[in-house]
Amino acid sequence: MRLLVISSAPIVKKEAQNYLYAPYEKEMQLWAKHADTIQFCSPIWKEDRKLLIAPISFEVDNVIELQEFDITSFSNKLKAIPFAFVALIKIFKAMRQADHIHLRCPGNIALLACLVQIFFPHKQKTAKYAGNWDPKSKQPWSYRLQKWVLSNTFLTRNMQVLVYGEWEGSTKNIKSFFTATYSESEIQNSEFRIQNKLSLQSESSTTESDFDFAQSDKKDYNSLSLRAESRTNENQFKFLFIGTLSPGKQPLYAIQLVEELFKNGKNVTLELYGEGILRKELEHYITQNKLEHIVVLKGNQFKENVLEAYQTSHFLILPSKSEGWPKVVAEAMFWSCVPIASPVSCVSYMMGNGSRGVVLQEDLNQDVSQIETVVNNQELYQKMASEGQSWSRQFTTDKFEAEIKKLLRG
Repeated sequence: MRLLVISSAPIVKKEAQNYLYAPYEKEMQLWAKHADTIQFCSPIWKEDRKLLIAPISFEVDNVIELQEFDITSFSNKLKAIPFAFVALIKIFKAMRQADHIHLRCPGNIALLACLVQIFFPHKQKTAKYAGNWDPKSKQPWSYRLQKWVLSNTFLTRNMQVLVYGEWEGSTKNIKSFFTATYSESEIQNSEFRIQNKLSLQSESSTTESDFDFAQSDKKDYNSLSLRAESRTNENQFKFLFIGTLSPGKQPLYAIQLVEELFKNGKNVTLELYGEGILRKELEHYITQNKLEHIVVLKGNQFKENVLEAYQTSHFLILPSKSEGWPKVVAEAMFWSCVPIASPVSCVSYMMGNGSRGVVLQEDLNQDVSQIETVVNNQELYQKMASEGQSWSRQFTTDKFEAEIKKLLRG
């Protein structure tokens, strides 16, 4: 089978070696494993531009370079016309030679691919929509157009569209999917306490978006777990934030939630993992409000440190404005860390509409009250943690690979 992958995600060429964004590369290992050859149709970068990259660990038959373009303004749209025209021709030729066409959506290149695939109704196809599929969400017109084309079973034939969450009114080709992080083996070996910090290697340090541990060496997790019951016996409640320090992730709101809990007499702390443009603003807020003893900005950390934080924290806070499949929520639940998150995309579905976590309303008083209800009720906390762990552990890399194999076999 000749697998063609079309994506806006770049291939980075450095020193005669091809690289991909690290979590993407880990997933594509599984797709490549069940194809005879794999070909990419995507932009090519000559430098990583601070993107966390990993060398491609599987054989790539060919890379068809597409020029990146921007359609956020009228002038940019005019400039994009020649690039888009050339890309359409290249995509058409690549699709004609492929046995299975795999689109990575959303994105400008994905939009072109969504249109071209209409001319190949008999080809076997899949599309992974990694963004927010919620039909009620406000999104750019190009995203809405992609969703409309993919959902239209007259225009889009012989394709399974993988989306996060379950959405009422979806057409028959829309398939609820997931992104896995841990394997069955890691689950079986997870009932141990942290004993020793693992040796840290410079290449394994996280960046603002690197919280995917799916394909890491299994020995990394053999001695890593804490039960929810042990955490509720502590006097202090530990909160965790993982993500970019950016307006979209709203780290300040996470700090304000913990600040209000502290003012209400709760023994709480918050650690924020990640970097971003809001760091100085957050540092100023922490200093101004004398929160240094309860709020710590940890910055980018080694993945083992992030993993330990999951296992020693009571709650994960994710007041994000937009998500696809927020893996930090699934990963936190995997380790019995109860998520507190905004109801964007499929987050409410992931958290069982409040049975496996606290659904934020973005009203500070109301949200603090919700959290206090869980903090004050050990039985409720343990129930949420247990149900979250059971739900999250359904989605293993083993199951993920089995589902990919089925998709490729048609």
